[in-house]
Amino acid sequence: MRKDKITVFSRSKLGLDLARLIDDPMLAKELSPSNVDVSYRVPRGSLCVLCKGARMLCGKARCPIVVRLTYYIRSLSRVRGLSLDGSSPPSVFVGRIGYPHVYVGPLTPPVHGDTSIMDMPELWFGKPLDEIVEYRFSLVRGRFRTRVDQPMGSNRLLDEVRDLALSSLSVDVEMTFRRRPRRVFILDDEVQPFGASAPVRSLRIGTLKLDYRLEKAYSDYDLKASEAVLDLYKSGVPVSKIQRAFSVGAFGELKRRRLVPTRWSITAVDSIVSKALIERVKDNPVINEYRVYESNYLDNRFEILMLPESWSYESIEAWYPGTVWNPRGEDVAMYGDYEGYYGRTTYADMGGCYYAARLAVAEKLVAEGRQASVLILREAHPGYIMPVGVWQVRENVRNALRKPPLKFDRLEDALRHIFSKLALPMEAWLRKSTILRNALHQRKLPAYY
Repeated sequence: MRKDKITVFSRSKLGLDLARLIDDPMLAKELSPSNVDVSYRVPRGSLCVLCKGARMLCGKARCPIVVRLTYYIRSLSRVRGLSLDGSSPPSVFVGRIGYPHVYVGPLTPPVHGDTSIMDMPELWFGKPLDEIVEYRFSLVRGRFRTRVDQPMGSNRLLDEVRDLALSSLSVDVEMTFRRRPRRVFILDDEVQPFGASAPVRSLRIGTLKLDYRLEKAYSDYDLKASEAVLDLYKSGVPVSKIQRAFSVGAFGELKRRRLVPTRWSITAVDSIVSKALIERVKDNPVINEYRVYESNYLDNRFEILMLPESWSYESIEAWYPGTVWNPRGEDVAMYGDYEGYYGRTTYADMGGCYYAARLAVAEKLVAEGRQASVLILREAHPGYIMPVGVWQVRENVRNALRKPPLKFDRLEDALRHIFSKLALPMEAWLRKSTILRNALHQRKLPAYY
């Protein structure tokens, strides 16, 4: 945000305001500026200034700022001084600001033991929001700046982080910081939960047990990055682990290896894998009925329709007022993207959610040996108070597709069921959906009510 659109509050005043809202008195005490190096910023004119987490003026069921702050303070209260000693899940982060010069570093909680769950979103589905936020805020990020094309052996810190990303088990990490871990705590609904951060002075990685599959791809300097991704996926490596190794430049021809910002690596892997799977889907016979799959998690409602037609895919999202991306809107905000049989030539406007859901759908059709036209309809309701990552979309769709579908002989019956579950009427979705318009092109709309 531009500085002229930001109001910066003193730590003492706003800290006292927010401290009163935290149930745990010990955590509230930790909010003292003498204990925690954290500042607070809000966009000018924000309802947060008037609300301070108490009046729910944004329309959400809970204040996302207070939820974040509680777990942020809880995590940071265990980090004292200029050092941290803990077990990384393993986890690393590559930033994107300033590309091609980016910040890189390990993510480590101030605890020892098996911490793998903290960076394994494949295991998070069904867990409450507070537990996921606690995972993310527990990971303290050490960071150092480097070029994305820095070769192996030229930067010891970077080589350590690369090795960490290839580990199959949690790894002991010792970090010494140049200053105390801190966070500029932005009171903004669009900020994804993330732990404190500090520049690294020194880094020590304990004994590693490398995943032999990742190590093999890392050691093959002639293997293209996309081929490495697909080989690893076929060998059963979880998508999140492939994404982590992809981000630290572990794959590809030696002279072409690059660091990839974490945000980009997640979407890149989802896109590479799903595109390859879709080519296999096109060789399969078409399903012979209309299918409906459903999932509801973190107040996100997914209705998935498979039609007995050749491959096409569409994903549409409806964000209600008071949700993450529509915090003060008066109307439901809708957007979506579509691809036909021959795929897309441009990046989806929806971003990573489009490719995460496409991967889950392609996995299902390949596993079943069938082909279909697929429409995903998602309603995000006010209970979804903060973004937790595109993994939520991938795992919600995977969850829906794990369950037996509802089968219908007629499209009108399938649509009647779907729109009995969604809050928005069919006309709203029809205005956005290419697949629905094509399916109804030669039919009369009243037949579907």
